[in-house]
Amino acid sequence: MIFHFGLFLGFQLIGEILARTLSLNLPGPVIGMILLAVLLLLQPRIGHAIEKTATGFLSHLSLLFVPAGVGVVQYLDQISDIGLPLAAALVGSTVLSIAAGALTFKYVNRLRGVPDETPE
Repeated sequence: MIFHFGLFLGFQLIGEILARTLSLNLPGPVIGMILLAVLLLLQPRIGHAIEKTATGFLSHLSLLFVPAGVGVVQYLDQISDIGLPLAAALVGSTVLSIAAGALTFKYVNRLRGVPDETPE
């Protein structure tokens, strides 16, 4: 298990090094995740070996959001200044995303010839 965590953190470190040395606009952990995904595609047996550790790690993923919550509390004074526009942007983007998904779903169903079951 420790080796598997080392593998995860090693890829994150490689991603951070690449992001900083090449001045990429992509976060290091994302680069590391992409590299790990490529490794898992090329060597599926590694994926089978780390599956149990990865599943356990994902079950406790909510713990990783604690530092983000602390960061939000640290900047409460700034958030209170922009709270209303921020809330409006979050609600508006959520509504637009749901609408875009629903309209896309209806369009794809129409292309497939599935009858529209919209209540009248």
